[in-house]
Amino acid sequence: MDDSRTMRDMLRLSLVEAGFRVVQAEDGVHGLEVLRDETPDVIVTDINMPRMDGFGFIEAVRRDVTWRSTPVLVLTTEVDAEKKSRAKAAGATGWIVKPFDPVKLVDVIRRVAA
Repeated sequence: MDDSRTMRDMLRLSLVEAGFRVVQAEDGVHGLEVLRDETPDVIVTDINMPRMDGFGFIEAVRRDVTWRSTPVLVLTTEVDAEKKSRAKAAGATGWIVKPFDPVKLVDVIRRVAA
């Protein structure tokens, strides 16, 4: 989930080329709507998004028993330790800083999905 179409396109391309099926959302509110019809192996979200930021999204995901154990990776430009700690407290599984290395991202997703 990312409010930047360019970032969503780059992420989608990297993951589709690695053999993943990708479903996208524009922000946290849209992400929760999309999750009603999906059972993802991994969720990737940004922090800074309109309507519902990544923190609120992660908290909402963790409140729902359906996705409580689904790995949630944060993919963001944020490097602030406090925000990283807040994401972890909300239930994030991992933190990846943009710009991302597609090979490393795919490796991390494969590891958390296993």
